[in-house]
Amino acid sequence: MKVLSVNIGERKKIQWKFKYLETGIFKYEVSTPIFLDKKDVDNDNVIDRKYHGGIDKAVYGFSKRNYQYFKKLHPNIEFYNGIFGENLTFDDLKETETYIGDVFQIGEAILQVSQPRIPCFKLGIVFKNQKIVKDFLNSPYCGFYFRVLQSGFVKQADKVKLIKKAKNSMTVAEIFSIHTKNTGNNPFIYKALDLEFLAEQSKNSIKKRLK
Repeated sequence: MKVLSVNIGERKKIQWKFKYLETGIFKYEVSTPIFLDKKDVDNDNVIDRKYHGGIDKAVYGFSKRNYQYFKKLHPNIEFYNGIFGENLTFDDLKETETYIGDVFQIGEAILQVSQPRIPCFKLGIVFKNQKIVKDFLNSPYCGFYFRVLQSGFVKQADKVKLIKKAKNSMTVAEIFSIHTKNTGNNPFIYKALDLEFLAEQSKNSIKKRLK
């Protein structure tokens, strides 16, 4: 596995329901290495820090392999690396095979998988169609949030090397499914809540799915 591109977000003003707000979701490929720090990516515009950035969501990654699924649903959109708001576009890191707590060496940085991404309306603004949010939730392709265990530079073509596999964990896809097909599956949710490396924000979110 490798990094196909590294992407940085531009601060952009958008209109949503008769209000103007700023966002950093519009991310574009850069040719120079990016520095992954403990709480965010240097020079990446993170506006709403209640939901973005921080120790457990310092870096977001998404696989180019997943693009094909969404291209079929949105054939009129011009897809580019970073369109899903990811800092790292991988060639093929699978949500169904990657576990919460897995640790990867990427370039100089060491990253640990912390939670799946739950999309909001801002992804719909990028796609100019809020249907993408529902399509995203109905898919198994959520991407990966990482905490940064060791800061460092990452660049295009860097290898993505698994250096520590999490034990007794759950896949990113399984955690993501709690928000869709496994909503209300209490035994499944309690298992997730016991995971050592699942981000607290994610745990608080899935607690709401208990029945």
